[in-house]
Amino acid sequence: MILVHQLTKRFTLPGGASLLAVQRLSFRVQPGEVYGLLGPNGAGKTTTLRMLLGLLRPTSGEAAIAGFGTTLHPDEVKRRVGYVSANAGLYPGLTVREMLLFFADLYAVPDEQAHRELDRLTHMLGLRDILDRRCANLSTGQRQRVTLARALVHRPPVMLLDEPTLGLDVMGSQMIIEYIELLRREGKAVILTTHHLDDAERLCTRFGLMHLGELVSEGTLAELCERTGCGNLIDMFLKLSKTGPALGTSDEGRGAR
Repeated sequence: MILVHQLTKRFTLPGGASLLAVQRLSFRVQPGEVYGLLGPNGAGKTTTLRMLLGLLRPTSGEAAIAGFGTTLHPDEVKRRVGYVSANAGLYPGLTVREMLLFFADLYAVPDEQAHRELDRLTHMLGLRDILDRRCANLSTGQRQRVTLARALVHRPPVMLLDEPTLGLDVMGSQMIIEYIELLRREGKAVILTTHHLDDAERLCTRFGLMHLGELVSEGTLAELCERTGCGNLIDMFLKLSKTGPALGTSDEGRGAR
């Protein structure tokens, strides 16, 4: 469902210098998987998601969503992807109802189906009391729930979630977590970036750990623990900050790398 092969992005900086933000990144995500794309700030996670969305053109390599290349067929990709980001904007002058129906129309969802989806998402995400409230007057938690509903209104098979619980209180975070679990049960292919590592351990079926644009280790939590000699993701991050790419092997086997 999501295929990434040797994806690389280099940015040109003022003065002729360049920044290699993502280098030779390869992974795949199948339906029903939540893939945790994790790493410290500056690892290249958001740049990767923007390339998957077709918002950034890769310097080299390729990515595909449901068989459509993100560079050659960006419109087809957008129809099949829902994107949630803590920094995603909402139109402040629209009500929540108007916002969701507007995006349904952008995705060419038939009117009757759009209203069914509005009812479904209103019930599932607890939006009934704010449907006729302008987006400018929403709290942080309410905005994030509306952002999630906006990403789901066209029933995409793929979800890209970039720090979806950032800035939320405990109850708001729990609601988003429960909905991500539902997305997995519904068979969607999900990529999740988060710094809440306990949530990642609970939600993700596999992980890709990034450092300075590279994928340094990949696998299930059990596989990563065995490979790195760490007992949990927090220990892996602490080790990653010290060893970088050498995280991919245990202390005993690192000399062979």
